Amino acid sequence: MTALPSGSVPAGGKQDCRAGEEAGIVRMAAAKVNLSLQIIGKRPDGYHELESLVVFADFGDRLSFRPSATVSLQVAGPFAAALKDTKENLVLRAAGGLLAGATFEGNPPGAAIRLEKGLPVAAGLGGGSADAAAAIDGLLALWKLPIEPEKLFELARSLGADVPVCLHGQASIMRGVGEVIDPAPELPDFSLLLVNPGAALATPNVFRARQGAFSKVTDWPESFADLKSFVATLEGRPNDLEAAAISLQPSVREVLDRLEALPNCVLARMSGSGASCFGLFATLQEARHGEAALQVARPEWWVRAAACRRQ
Repeated sequence: MTALPSGSVPAGGKQDCRAGEEAGIVRMAAAKVNLSLQIIGKRPDGYHELESLVVFADFGDRLSFRPSATVSLQVAGPFAAALKDTKENLVLRAAGGLLAGATFEGNPPGAAIRLEKGLPVAAGLGGGSADAAAAIDGLLALWKLPIEPEKLFELARSLGADVPVCLHGQASIMRGVGEVIDPAPELPDFSLLLVNPGAALATPNVFRARQGAFSKVTDWPESFADLKSFVATLEGRPNDLEAAAISLQPSVREVLDRLEALPNCVLARMSGSGASCFGLFATLQEARHGEAALQVARPEWWVRAAACRRQ
């Protein structure tokens, strides 16, 4: 489909919304994890066609929204310094897009937006895209805007390839250049260990460094009998950008090697265009054991165990 799945509304962090408190309206911009990412072709305009199984962790950035005369953005948190130019931040672009697409009596509304940046930047976890999606969702609630889902989808597409799936906020099969979103198969329970070696990778550079033929994809099963069968399916659907990312940032290889060596890690893979990677575990407790081990072995890395959001 070429829009948000029928009947859906933006899901990004809606369960974390608290209205009427000092913080105003709050949304979580959940980390996006590409469990698979296959490049299946290249369009005449230069963009690559892909297919990716996308899930969301129960951890991410946090955005709060309060009424104000103008739109402003304050960035805080451990990765705030990496966002040097807030004027070009996707959060403000999302706000501008919503205001441009609506009609108001009198002056348009404003919002004081605070972004607490807990996700690494340019890391393959969709942080900027998730922030934009959370901004759309939060500002819709703050400003009480009656905007059709189709227009929201077009705004999301204009902001970036990953923004539509982040706006949907549920496990999905993403195709095309991100504009085709279908429900994911019924997935087994699992948890994630997210790791970034302190390296940023620009997505265009990774795509340019990619070599080799395009992947051929087959239909996904409707469900999986257990985690073992799910992992077996994922092993046949790799991340086609992994080798290119490693050529640009060799530390990605070390992250994968250390994840693979952890007890109970059933799959280690890079997410998106890197440099973040994930390990797949049957339980959150097992993922936390891995988190503790990596924090000792590599204290300079960003390491986070997280559950996979079910919806």
